Amino acid sequence: MTGANLLDQPETLLPAEPEVIQALNRTATPDIATVVAAHPTSSLAWATLADFTHSQGRLLEAYAYARVGYHRGLDALRKAGWRGQGPIPWAHEPNRGVLRALFALRRAAAEIGETDEFERLTAFLDGADPSVITRLRSAHTETQMFPAIPPAVSPGVDPAPPTAAFFIQGEN
Repeated sequence: MTGANLLDQPETLLPAEPEVIQALNRTATPDIATVVAAHPTSSLAWATLADFTHSQGRLLEAYAYARVGYHRGLDALRKAGWRGQGPIPWAHEPNRGVLRALFALRRAAAEIGETDEFERLTAFLDGADPSVITRLRSAHTETQMFPAIPPAVSPGVDPAPPTAAFFIQGEN
């Protein structure tokens, strides 16, 4: 008996969110929540809010915001044809909001002692690309994203090198 090769799944490419990026670029960092309120389906907006609250030491809020961003991202992926597996390339910038939310959720889970969640998310990211955790960790530290809490955040510019693809394995 043979089945479909799961490694040959087509890439899932999310649509661009230029209005979200523009809103984030013109919004003062402490006011990111207003962008989320205006764009509640954007995983990028939620991930940015999670990163900001994390930088403020508000770990439970960061965890909650990252979880919402992760779930909003899964909704967007499914709407784009994703069936729970297959590549979600980092190189496609609109996919990065989902990946950032997933990373932020993993980081917050570790910090609040949610070991099972941390391990599941680590396996998720490692299965996608063994270097993705290191790349996101170096690209999304508080000092790089919020140096002395600048007046505006620029989520559309990401210094991390692109990864080949993002694979989702198992159940979400």
